[in-house]
Amino acid sequence: MCNRARYSGEPETLFGATSKLFSERPRENTFNPVELRPRSRNYVIREEGGQRAWDVMTWDVLGGQAAFPMTNVRNLKLPQWRRLAEKPENRCIVPLTAFAEFTPERHDLGDGKKPLKGEMWFTVIDQSTFAVAGFWQRTAVGPGFTMVRCDANELVEPIHPKAMITILEPADVDRWLTGTYEEIVELQRPYDASKMAVRGPVFPTRGVC
Repeated sequence: MCNRARYSGEPETLFGATSKLFSERPRENTFNPVELRPRSRNYVIREEGGQRAWDVMTWDVLGGQAAFPMTNVRNLKLPQWRRLAEKPENRCIVPLTAFAEFTPERHDLGDGKKPLKGEMWFTVIDQSTFAVAGFWQRTAVGPGFTMVRCDANELVEPIHPKAMITILEPADVDRWLTGTYEEIVELQRPYDASKMAVRGPVFPTRGVC
């Protein structure tokens, strides 16, 4: 599943959002929304009081109440996810510039160290920033969000056959944020592989990028 992603930007007028933040921007050095990792705090776009703007949330919709961060969900028919997904006020989009999946096999880099999996980085060709379907809720430790998964397309499938994140066409962002439950379930589908590119494998921990 996608547990590594990037957003190389700051709040701006993307996907109909204003450039304001609903909550105050964290000011300490540990806040780094450029590199999204499980339980890191990142930017999302949501609606409140008729306004669409940015917010800062933790990438774990359960707020640390499970053994692993709940960063990606797929079965929107499950009661705990349907309860959130069917309410527009609990939906969000996650702006990304790239996301990664690890290679299924380990690579020997010939440096005398243990073989390791590489990172494959996926982008959308005609969108420098693309929108990923998500939803969020308030938890005991603050608001947390998750991304929604769907079937993998033919570009992602060789690397991660089980699923990929649900990338939305710009024209579908409004429907994800405001539509009925039945309408958003229809958007839970693989993105057109011909509109995507992939780079890798890269091995940043070994300095091979």
